[in-house]
Amino acid sequence: MAGKRSIFEEVESTEKRAATPGAMSAGRAGRGRAFARGWLMVLFALVVGMIVVGGLTRLTDSGLSITEWAPFSGALPPLSAADWQAEFAAYQETPEFQLQNSAMTLEAFKTIFWWEWGHRQLGRVVGLVWFAGFAFMALTARMPRGWSGRFLFIGALGGLQGAIGWWMVYSGLQEGMVDVASYRLAVHLGLAFLILAFIAWYAFRLGREEAELMGARRDRDTRLQGWCDDLLILAFLQIILGALVAGIDAGRLFPDWPLMAGEFFPPYMWSLYEPAWRNLFENAGTVQFFHRLLGYGLALVALGAMIAARRSGRIASRGALQVAGVMVLLQAVLGIVTVIYSSPLELAIVHQLGAVLTVVLILRARFLAIHPLAQSVRGRAT
Repeated sequence: MAGKRSIFEEVESTEKRAATPGAMSAGRAGRGRAFARGWLMVLFALVVGMIVVGGLTRLTDSGLSITEWAPFSGALPPLSAADWQAEFAAYQETPEFQLQNSAMTLEAFKTIFWWEWGHRQLGRVVGLVWFAGFAFMALTARMPRGWSGRFLFIGALGGLQGAIGWWMVYSGLQEGMVDVASYRLAVHLGLAFLILAFIAWYAFRLGREEAELMGARRDRDTRLQGWCDDLLILAFLQIILGALVAGIDAGRLFPDWPLMAGEFFPPYMWSLYEPAWRNLFENAGTVQFFHRLLGYGLALVALGAMIAARRSGRIASRGALQVAGVMVLLQAVLGIVTVIYSSPLELAIVHQLGAVLTVVLILRARFLAIHPLAQSVRGRAT
């Protein structure tokens, strides 16, 4: 009996220890990290949706259909025939309508209006989801320790993105413009991918305990991290160039490959003289040429990274970098196919989604290079 009693006493003492404030605090912290990670994943999906809808808005020439920035009142679409006429009348005052779409009917205008309105509405949803999640964690003491500043940073970037979106649209409403300025489009898309990258990185970090990450960091593979850094930098540069290509419709010109109009260099590559650097951003042939060239370079670096990864003893890190490298190569092939078919809507969007997946896989490979997973003596990840 005494033996049995000692067993029960041990269980009782264990239960008491589990009920201590420290254990309860640790459990709440774990729930907070899980909630924050789920919240980030929802934000990630919404931002991807923003990028896709933004790309469709650009490809359908819908971005200038709403001529004012009304963050709150603009949440409601036109609700009457008079409202639609007022929106259409405002659009008829724009250079895009007068120089390019003067034959457009009200029904055709409604199509482009809904694309732009949907893009802006999705931006509002992203902001509301961010605010609701942040407020919930702050008010219920579920905010992971040390993470409030990071989450506020994401919110600030989102607010900045909204302002830059209007700054971009405003450029297309100026005299003589029928599209938004390609430079501003590149800034807008670049910031969208930057926000996406921070969200993904934070989600990776919240997926593992801080103590585990600190321990794993001591075994990081700096060589693989270097390859990942190179891939990440080149991928972001390629995304910026891709935005410039989209901004001046360069992707629908020169549908031959590997040559351009039958030559290695496109015709009139340096035809803009005052100043000559404008060719790098505004000459369709030049921009597409360098987009192709950087794509080849990115593919070569990906091949080098995949070869280097084979010498790593870290199974998960090695595999992550090889998967990222394969995705870079697939994205290059998809880019070639998109060019050959003159950037049809469907292929262009798939190519853009490919860019999202490429960046996320490179980030994942970088994360696992810095924080490798523990593995058994036989090399299996644990």
